[in-house]
Amino acid sequence: MAKHHWFREYYEAILVAVIFTLFARTFVAQAFKIPTASMEENLLVGDHLFVNKFIYAPHFDTPLHAVLPYRDIERGDVVVFKYPQEPARDFIKRAVAVGGDTVQVRAKKLAVNGTPEVNPHEMHKDAQVFPDSPLLPDQIRPRDNFGPYPVPDGFVFCMGDNRDYSYDSRFWGPVPRGYFKGRALIIYWSFETEPNSHEWRGWWNRVRQLAMVAIRFLPDTRWGRMLSVVH
Repeated sequence: MAKHHWFREYYEAILVAVIFTLFARTFVAQAFKIPTASMEENLLVGDHLFVNKFIYAPHFDTPLHAVLPYRDIERGDVVVFKYPQEPARDFIKRAVAVGGDTVQVRAKKLAVNGTPEVNPHEMHKDAQVFPDSPLLPDQIRPRDNFGPYPVPDGFVFCMGDNRDYSYDSRFWGPVPRGYFKGRALIIYWSFETEPNSHEWRGWWNRVRQLAMVAIRFLPDTRWGRMLSVVH
């Protein structure tokens, strides 16, 4: 009986821990890894973040928001969301405009409702400015000249801080409000790695990646970025 009692307590403790972890991951916080350079230099490839999933809870527009830290998405938030064209994938960008705003880009300069954007993290690595010409392919035409575009209600317009190398709402449109998972909160670990290393390329490649992390953990960890708040 004593042995059975010990086993039951052990089992219950593990079960509670698993339930709590799943609850926290679903409703409170989730880990996210930066896979590409679209948010440089603000967020680097290999930055590992905690995402606050609680802040954009569906009660942001009810009386509960007065006593709990709910709020809606605001311009300037660094957000994680389901990619509209492939919802199984998660993207991270900056919310630059919300429903009712008008977005316009002219010669790389973003304006929202006629006011130039103030974003200290905005970066341009390509000096070339693509003209607003129908002769340019759709893959590059909206990069430097876009709009004016009125953002529909219930949608958010998102762009990467690395404006010349970000595939974002300029190319595939605004993000539905229900697709957002949370707001980037803090960098808990930063490790220098290759872009898109998260993509599945077979077991051997994954084992090689894990081995490299173990070998290069100390020299390739960017210690100065750890526990940095995301702005």
